[in-house]
Amino acid sequence: MIFYPRKYFNNILEVSIDFLKENQITGILLDIDNTLIDKDNKIIEGLEDWVENLKNNNIKICILSNTNKKSKAEKLSKLIGVPYVFFAKKPLKSGFKKAQKILGVNAENIAVIGDQVLTDVFGANRSKMFSILVKPLQSTDIWVTKFNRKIEKRILKKYFKENNIKQK
Repeated sequence: MIFYPRKYFNNILEVSIDFLKENQITGILLDIDNTLIDKDNKIIEGLEDWVENLKNNNIKICILSNTNKKSKAEKLSKLIGVPYVFFAKKPLKSGFKKAQKILGVNAENIAVIGDQVLTDVFGANRSKMFSILVKPLQSTDIWVTKFNRKIEKRILKKYFKENNIKQK
């Protein structure tokens, strides 16, 4: 199903180099909100080491965010030393294509990691990229995301059941 992620992890730090290599992933697009940082703009502990490990293993990374705050994307981009695309309008394909061009990697070799089904997963799947869903860092969201989460909850209930995934 186009709304199902190819893989689910509790957080980005669980995405290992071995997993990426097994799936021929050489590029990663990272969501910001509730994936890398929480609502208070606090980054997930261990992010910088995780990113450095990816870089050391020749995996290219780009931030792909729907935030319309360029400064937010730019600040995180500088912190972890990767390019960014902000106001990506996910799930539309244009932002995914722009980030793909920055990475210079074929779509089938790019993993998209994010916390939302209706933006990150749906957009990745539409763009023929490997979709990875992570559990949101916090349960608080902006109003539009709260609406999306209601739809997402029904999709994920079915996905978790079909894939025998136990929620923590």
